[in-house]
Amino acid sequence: MQRSRIYSPEALRTGATLVLAESATTHITRVLRLTAGDPITLFDGTGIDYAATIVAPARKGVTVLVGAGETVDRESPLQLTLLQGVSRGPRMDLVVQKATELGVSVIQPVLTGRSVVRLDAERSAARRQHWQNIVISACEQCGRSILPDVREPAELAAALAGLEPGTIGLMLDPDGDARLDQLPADSPRIALAIGPEGGFTDSERLTLTQAGFGRLRLGPRILRTETAPLAALSILQYARGDMGWRSG
Repeated sequence: MQRSRIYSPEALRTGATLVLAESATTHITRVLRLTAGDPITLFDGTGIDYAATIVAPARKGVTVLVGAGETVDRESPLQLTLLQGVSRGPRMDLVVQKATELGVSVIQPVLTGRSVVRLDAERSAARRQHWQNIVISACEQCGRSILPDVREPAELAAALAGLEPGTIGLMLDPDGDARLDQLPADSPRIALAIGPEGGFTDSERLTLTQAGFGRLRLGPRILRTETAPLAALSILQYARGDMGWRSG
């Protein structure tokens, strides 16, 4: 039987006893309905899964005993950064969830000229925490033990300034001419830029082009803002990452 995986924001160590956070407690007691003696797996985002046992389930906080830890490697050899134009709630939530499952390292929400959603500082912090919670839930489900970095929503120029040196940039563009087989074979860092519902403005496209982003066309059809990153990330992971595994 597969153990339920639970994220702990508190650093874990073998032999420790701790009380889980409210969200984890709610999930264990009300959704999973686990009880004393049941095994679970804990992770704290450092790449180690810990076997753990429920000592005392309670709605105010589930107490667990942390057992042996095991290093797990479910990260892609590609270091993928998703520059995603902020879209309406359910669409953005879907992108964050599925991008996590598809192995992105960094999720950078981008505030663009055509973004329907407008965020002030307070709302920006709240949305970032909301997306972080989605990432945690996705990691619990898909088996990742290292959380993707969900960054503060930023204007395009600031988002580009935050990219690591040597990153290859790709902008999804229905009129683009860049091809995946033209990417340098030795570059593991790729940034994928995708506009919001209305796409990037002309000036934003120019900014991306001047930053060295190739204009990647995935096919003859125009994909929605929540479809495009999932298609592109899947193709990249198959072509250059860990979804196209072959023996030998």
